[in-house]
Amino acid sequence: MKVLGNKDVLALAFGAMIGWGWVVTAGLWITEAGSLGAILAFAIGGLLVTFVGLTYAELASALPLTGGEHVYSFKAMGRVASFITTWSIILGYVSVVAFEAVALPTVFEYLVSGYSQGYLYTIADWDVTATWAGVGIAGSILVAWINYRGIKLTTSITFILTLLIIIAGILLITGGTAAGNVQNMQPLFDQGMAGLLTVIIMTPFMFVGFDVIPQAAEEINLPRKKIGQLLILSVILAVVWYILIIFGVSRVLNPAAINGSELVTADAMATAFGGSPMMGNILVLGGIGGILTSWIGFYVGGSRAVYALAKAGMLPKALSELHPKYNTPYKAILSIGVLSTIAPLFGRPSLVWLVNAGGLGLVVAWLMVAISFIILRKKSPEMNRPFRLRGGTTLGWIAALLSLGVCVLYVPGMPSALVWPYEWIIILSWAVLGAILYKISISKYGANHSEQHMKAEIDRVMKDSDQQTSEPDTLTQVNEK
Repeated sequence: MKVLGNKDVLALAFGAMIGWGWVVTAGLWITEAGSLGAILAFAIGGLLVTFVGLTYAELASALPLTGGEHVYSFKAMGRVASFITTWSIILGYVSVVAFEAVALPTVFEYLVSGYSQGYLYTIADWDVTATWAGVGIAGSILVAWINYRGIKLTTSITFILTLLIIIAGILLITGGTAAGNVQNMQPLFDQGMAGLLTVIIMTPFMFVGFDVIPQAAEEINLPRKKIGQLLILSVILAVVWYILIIFGVSRVLNPAAINGSELVTADAMATAFGGSPMMGNILVLGGIGGILTSWIGFYVGGSRAVYALAKAGMLPKALSELHPKYNTPYKAILSIGVLSTIAPLFGRPSLVWLVNAGGLGLVVAWLMVAISFIILRKKSPEMNRPFRLRGGTTLGWIAALLSLGVCVLYVPGMPSALVWPYEWIIILSWAVLGAILYKISISKYGANHSEQHMKAEIDRVMKDSDQQTSEPDTLTQVNEK
């Protein structure tokens, strides 16, 4: 059902991209790389996501089908590549959903001091309590219910919360800029290249969200070219947002203050406005809005990607069932809800594990989309592309090489390598789970079913595209391959 308009789509993507990570991990970025180092890391990450986003924009306007990456990679490289791509992006989405379930009780500590009671156990030197985990579990159930009820309710709530985030962020940026000073920004660079790389590998997780638009493409009631334009706009806004947040925080708090803070952005906000606790609480409320927008957005993205794989017979068919009243892939939503609800039981240390492990899944998927873009420019030059990129495969190669370069940063031997055992356990467990479900599904439904289903879906949307009259696009006057 096509129900999403301009503001719905932009709020869904931008709200998902900025989310809560800037509130809870901005201090970590600055202490790892220095103030200017963190800004540089996000500029590099932003460059990657901009080039990747451009390839997405063209493909999303050409093939507006639920599943996004699933469709592009299938048409370019076939069934197995399609599963790997989509399963990787689902890891990223599920990691964000789980991250928010852990972030909620973390921010709750700032508002209600001492609420964490009822010791359960210790994991990675951090004590998990019943009330702390309970807040995350309750939040997870609430957000799953919102998504269960339908995408229009989801996006309406997201739009309101995104406005709350923007207000809080603008107050922090302007207050920090006015009240801070350059001396607080020292050291500009910290821990050399290792610090810079450590922050760079966190950026894919922070920028993910624009790719929620292709996942919900069949629910967007806009011209195809507009889908690509809104996708790129959301990326640009997020890049600017993160850089300004780092700048504002680092001007207000010096490294010693950052290291002594439980919630750096809230303390920076309070300091910028004369030590006002109320202003810190306003920032936290904006952060809670960020938790919910990101949480909601990635339920949309993750559940639609699971739905697309299941509908194609690459996951159990039950996951593709739509709710008779709300028209949502409710079993896919519930399956993600189970993983999200479990996450708070691993405590606050899992925040970093989820950022890094989920980031690798995202970059792998982005690499596969960039490769799909290059292949489809060669393989299907006749395909109608309402948002056609000037620069052709050159942009695709840049996106692919940048994605591959960031992938390398996660491997053992690099200063920013994933940590054993926690982060690698997440990656390996996800890969094994995917292989098992894929094998079972293909054995049950048959490879031919997947092939026929995907070809029929792609043929349908391309036929519809051929029947439409494309508007001229200022970005697409040159038809390079």
